[in-house]
Amino acid sequence: MNHPPMRILMISEHASPLAYAGGTDAGGQNIYVDHVARQLALEGHHVDVLTRRDDPALSEVVPFARGARVIHVNAGPPEPVPKEQLQDHMPDFAAHAWRMLRAQPAYDVIHANFFMSGWVGLKLRPRLRAPLVTTFHALGLVRRLHQGAADGFPPQRIAIERELVAASDRLIAECPQDRQDLEQLYAASPGRISLVPCGVDTQQFRPGDRLEARRRLGLKTDEFIVLQLGRLVPRKGIDNVIEAMALLPADVPARLVVVGGASDRPDPALTPEIGRLQALATAAGAAHRVSFVGRRGRDALRDWYVAADVFVTTPWYEPFGITPLEAMACGTPVIGSDVGGVRYTVQDGITGFLVPPRDPAAVAERLMLLQKQPQLARELGQAGIARVQSAFTWAQVARQLAEVYARVRYAVPPRREGVQQRPSSRQMQAEAP
Repeated sequence: MNHPPMRILMISEHASPLAYAGGTDAGGQNIYVDHVARQLALEGHHVDVLTRRDDPALSEVVPFARGARVIHVNAGPPEPVPKEQLQDHMPDFAAHAWRMLRAQPAYDVIHANFFMSGWVGLKLRPRLRAPLVTTFHALGLVRRLHQGAADGFPPQRIAIERELVAASDRLIAECPQDRQDLEQLYAASPGRISLVPCGVDTQQFRPGDRLEARRRLGLKTDEFIVLQLGRLVPRKGIDNVIEAMALLPADVPARLVVVGGASDRPDPALTPEIGRLQALATAAGAAHRVSFVGRRGRDALRDWYVAADVFVTTPWYEPFGITPLEAMACGTPVIGSDVGGVRYTVQDGITGFLVPPRDPAAVAERLMLLQKQPQLARELGQAGIARVQSAFTWAQVARQLAEVYARVRYAVPPRREGVQQRPSSRQMQAEAP
């Protein structure tokens, strides 16, 4: 359904669409905000993205597509800050954002991404008089369940999420597990949840010639290449894949290639997880089968997907996970954990295989099956292409979101707070808890 052009305010406090995906705090949310904003703009809407300034050299407003802009908000030091430490800067973020937006034309909807952006959205909503749509991308109670004491977010995250679940005009669940978690853990009303998945750029990620890709990357043409790509953090379960490589028969010419990190070289000083995984590979007797290549730009990732025989992603939990879709779009079969969004995107036995998390033996079994049956791998890859094109393009995602925006835009009456006199940024700062 086509809708009249809307003015959309997206908030993504730590994940800028301009950021380099694959760094420590750059990943799926950056990609999501980037592509959703671009696609909405392509559909004729105007999109402003609020994100925190993390570099003093950044301009206040940066257009990044026709009809889409990033607005950098001063909140905390203008340098990278781990997202786990950003909550205390959100009152400044909200106050400065209001000061920057108060003279802008009215917005039709606010779309907050992540709980801190949602907190800001709650502060801005009565002033901007626009409905609030919230996508969490990850839930604190789920994270706490899987990470325990390793969860570095402040305890107030859970209370903020509960408030957002109760107060948002609409909640976006990215997969059925996300919807179930919102309902069961946060008592969300099912009628206020819309299921809209993440997507993949099918122009950027598409099938290609495997041998040519390997030649460009300097990979051997006769090895069975297993690819792991994305953020290098413990919860991604890369140790699980390394241990699986150690279980493969010695005469199988297999190699795990790990793409990701804080720099374009595999430097453990910059990415401690690389050092931990290298030590694990050595201890498991698999160091000769594991190669770390460092971070690669988005424009270089297609070759890695195309070059691989199989993409493996075995996180402990995964709110959605865009990398399996990118691999599928390139025609590469996926072995993924039977959790969260991976369970939703990867169809077991059709586009790849689902395995229990933390089960190296199950991963090794599926790797050997694909290594022995290349025709099966090709069939799974072809099915993956079809699945992505049928349900997970960014154009489809943006249209579904626009439908949600239009529903809340017309269902929620204009908010009257602040009509007579808009509060100053100083007043807003004082009101912030």
